[in-house]
Amino acid sequence: MRYLITSALPYINGIKHLGNLVGSMLPADVYARFLRQEGEDVLYICATDEHGTPAEIAALEAELDVAEFCTRQYEKQKDIYERFGLSFDYFGRTSAPENHELTQHFYRQLAEHGFIEEREISQIYSLDDERFLPDRYVTGTCPHCGYDKARGDQCENCTKVLTPTELIDPRSTISGSTNLEVRSSKHLFLLLDKLSDEVRAWVEKQEQWPTLTKSIALKWLNEGLQSRGITRDLSWGVPVPADGFEGKVFYVWFDAPIGYVSATKAWGNATGNDWESWWKGGDDIHYTQFMAKDNLPFHTIMWPATILGSREPWKLADYIKGFNWLNYYGGKFSTSSKRGVFLDQALEIAPADYWRYMLMASAPESSDSAFTWEQFQNRVNKELADNLGNFVNRILKFTASRFSKELPEGGTPGEAEAELQKTCGELVEKLRGHLRKQEFRRATETLNALWTAGNQYIDVRAPWALFKTDKADAAVVIRTCINLIRLYAIASAPFIPHTAEALYDALQLTEDERHSTMADAVDLTILAAGRPFDVPAPLFQKLDDDRVAELKAQYGGE
Repeated sequence: MRYLITSALPYINGIKHLGNLVGSMLPADVYARFLRQEGEDVLYICATDEHGTPAEIAALEAELDVAEFCTRQYEKQKDIYERFGLSFDYFGRTSAPENHELTQHFYRQLAEHGFIEEREISQIYSLDDERFLPDRYVTGTCPHCGYDKARGDQCENCTKVLTPTELIDPRSTISGSTNLEVRSSKHLFLLLDKLSDEVRAWVEKQEQWPTLTKSIALKWLNEGLQSRGITRDLSWGVPVPADGFEGKVFYVWFDAPIGYVSATKAWGNATGNDWESWWKGGDDIHYTQFMAKDNLPFHTIMWPATILGSREPWKLADYIKGFNWLNYYGGKFSTSSKRGVFLDQALEIAPADYWRYMLMASAPESSDSAFTWEQFQNRVNKELADNLGNFVNRILKFTASRFSKELPEGGTPGEAEAELQKTCGELVEKLRGHLRKQEFRRATETLNALWTAGNQYIDVRAPWALFKTDKADAAVVIRTCINLIRLYAIASAPFIPHTAEALYDALQLTEDERHSTMADAVDLTILAAGRPFDVPAPLFQKLDDDRVAELKAQYGGE
């Protein structure tokens, strides 16, 4: 089995926030890292989503050509994701030639098989801007929930999909003008209603999907699928290869999911690998998608309909891991509203692993979850610093001061060591099971329990006391604990990879030893007497109450 993994494409209009990270890219990365560690063949693909009106609006605000704006933002986002340790096999762009080519290919396939229709539609025209206003160029009040900043494609508050003409009191997003009128314009539509039965049959077969994912898909199907426009009056995007549609481009929701395929193709072109075998490989590919709940309709309905309607054997998702929202003090994280903590800010506040661990420990899997600075402080101080960091620091410092920087000789492991290894084995199997099932909160709880087991062991065995009465027995405890550090490094690597690397370096592990599986690392005798080690700097710095108060004041967390 080969594992294809994609996370929802981050939009290009600005640096993403913590909610974006925990809702797609970070859990996908933890899963990909775990599977690679298990020896699986993994391809983790992502890209920036670069077309559509928000990109044009953001470029206008930045006083840049849209192509130049997107290039700058791509480089910024790519750098931030690298610093967060996201291990994409390829991080592409939907503005790349491969995406233009494949988007036009999918359109032609759908048209050939009768799933595209040309229609005249009523569209909002701004007399002051002298142009048609595509969906996100129109803002107004949502007719469903009354939110007064709803966009013309979707209400950010209630998630209802909209059309601009549905909005109450619409205004131009570009100029704020309300001098608008409705005019006719010619566009292409994907006939989702003709594909509804095929999409439903596919959805209903997915017995293993999370409840959130399947319920949203069935809700849309039960409400009845409507044909949806796939073209827009914009200059930035994939050109429509049809007579009479010069000057129009494909709607971003149509070309963005194709970005998964096109980024894989770009990876193949860059590396010489057979990219098509990942998308047309058949039963040997297990494909998992990661995304927040507002993206689920596009990935459970519209993108599958595009694939099914192409009548080509493209790979449909086997599992779609949908996440709820991470909220920030009573409201949703939002790029457009600049609400919450953004990833560049987060890295200035604390190292990446602090955030990776905290976000996975509070991942919004079964319901929305809330970020608070007190919660962040608690995770860093009690779980990372006290439970893991303190264990590593006191064992290695004690050993270096009493036995030198080598694992000490003497003694034979006894009943306490056998019981510890049994406990670790059970916890590791539990951890692996949770990661296989993508149960990230449970996985993080189990990892913390694994760290706790080591602290309980040394509290009982107390090597500092044994050293005074039985150096040989103290040596057994020390060797066991340093092997535990090896296990902790390997078990923690999918979650906190930078910390794992620091521990690998401290234990002077070879490349092969660094790539051990969790199951193999449960052997607490593998690092034998005489093995050298180094004492690393403290792994984690605690956050005191004054610092938390500063952060709450600075980032509106009151």
